[in-house]
Amino acid sequence: MGGRVERIKLGSQGLEVSAQGLGCMGMSAAYGPPKPDGDMISLIHHAIHTGVTFLDTSDIYGPFTNEILLGKALKGGVREKVELATKFGARADGKMEVRGDPGYVRAACEASLKRLNIDCIDLYYQHRVDTRVPIEVTIGELKKLVEEGKVKYIGLSEASASTIRRAHAVHPITAVQLEWSLWSRDVEEEIIPTCRELGIGIVAYSPLGRGFFSSGSKILENLTDGDFRKMGEVEVGTYFSIMSLMTRKWGDFALSLSMFLPKFQGGFAHALWSEVLLFGVQWVMPNSEYNCLSSFRLEELIGELFFKCLEYGTSMSYVLLPRFQPENLEHNKTIFEHVNEVAARKGCTPSQLALAWVHHQGKDVCPIPGTTKIENFNQNIGALSVKLTPEEMVELESFAAEGVVKGDRYTKEFATWKNSETPPFSSWKAT
Repeated sequence: MGGRVERIKLGSQGLEVSAQGLGCMGMSAAYGPPKPDGDMISLIHHAIHTGVTFLDTSDIYGPFTNEILLGKALKGGVREKVELATKFGARADGKMEVRGDPGYVRAACEASLKRLNIDCIDLYYQHRVDTRVPIEVTIGELKKLVEEGKVKYIGLSEASASTIRRAHAVHPITAVQLEWSLWSRDVEEEIIPTCRELGIGIVAYSPLGRGFFSSGSKILENLTDGDFRKMGEVEVGTYFSIMSLMTRKWGDFALSLSMFLPKFQGGFAHALWSEVLLFGVQWVMPNSEYNCLSSFRLEELIGELFFKCLEYGTSMSYVLLPRFQPENLEHNKTIFEHVNEVAARKGCTPSQLALAWVHHQGKDVCPIPGTTKIENFNQNIGALSVKLTPEEMVELESFAAEGVVKGDRYTKEFATWKNSETPPFSSWKAT
């Protein structure tokens, strides 16, 4: 099966990848409980054998456990067969704060290298843009990491056209990762043309609409607890459920941390409790292994606990993906029905058709659909064989034209390219 997938040049800096990548997030996070390591390693090895060698992860997936999984999968000479991309910047501390200051960039890179058990990251993205730090400062530190041999190529994710231009002026940007699919096309107006003007490759995440183009509005019927597409308007855990998780994580002495957890109407404001819990850990355990480690490790620890709370439904949250609320899916189901009709005509599945549409955007585009099942992976590879005429492309695009899709990609509080402008470089004062 090896060699079935063609190779493409991603950007103009020399990076070559498989024409389709493998998004690894769902193996460890976001789409329900983490999947067994053994099964996921088998899937990764199967993908590589098939010719899909471009693997995508991030330090926030898990958090951190997805990188560790990739590190295990790449042992025994496998590392040399892949192009490995990971990301930094979205802190797993409960506040979903974005960081792009030099000290954090370097610490995040060192931590990812250790978890992945590698010496150099092939493609290192800033996962989200820190709007408090001039992009020139962040890219300047990444440039140093390239010069030190810790990173080969630099990427951005969810960055605006102007941010991309400013970043590219400091050091060539190899790739920009964006959500691009039949029902997420707002990047086409300005960002895609900017990338092509500058010779920057485009990596399309969620090319299947986070599973929508596999099953349409029925997708909610099969979602498990902990799947972030299923999050309701408000999910507030009790004081006791949070303490139960803390005790499970750190033992009985975690009860002494309870005084540091702010209580709000019987639940917790997740933007606050992680910060005070961090202080509590440092105060209660002055001689512990956690306090002996860097503050960066402490942030990881707090983030790990916070995401476990989300997984078990014991923390406050909000609608992260409005498009997946039942009323919006019900409205959008006609999009899937139309795609399904064309797929039947073409002799392929609707997901293959939607993925083929992304592939037909150009040789500078690499979609990275994720999956946790080998059979679904094989189906995704089949999309490479689906050929679309210009007329069919126009027909598909008409199904999800502007104003047809109901529901935003993310809630307005979440960082995207639409709110990614950074201060001018002249405003920066290093601390």
